Amino acid sequence: QVHLEESGGGLVQEGGSLRLSCAIQSTYAYGTGWFRQPPGKEREFVGFTVYTGSTTYYADVVKGRFTISRDNTKSTVYLQMDSLKPEDTATYYCAAKRSYADGWYGDEKSYQYWGQGTQVNVSK
Repeated sequence: QVHLEESGGGLVQEGGSLRLSCAIQSTYAYGTGWFRQPPGKEREFVGFTVYTGSTTYYADVVKGRFTISRDNTKSTVYLQMDSLKPEDTATYYCAAKRSYADGWYGDEKSYQYWGQGTQVNVSK
């Protein structure tokens, strides 16, 4: 079983920054993804990192603005969000997948465990 808990959401002005944290209570997960669900829209992929942190992937809409990192000594994965835009407003979720074989990192169906989400609001 893997338990995840996000924190760090809040209200920020356009162009500002936030850092989200995802605390992972587990002995191991292959990788951790970040997803977001804007108001009235489907949940979408944001980024992914493998357990070692050696590989990361990002959605094109956040590439160059968002950075995923992890500190395995603290069992925490971070999502640093810079140059935020109003369209980044969403509920942000972290998720864990047990194995590479579970499917493409960008597909939410390949993740077995999810946090409860944290709200990010970006104002103009």
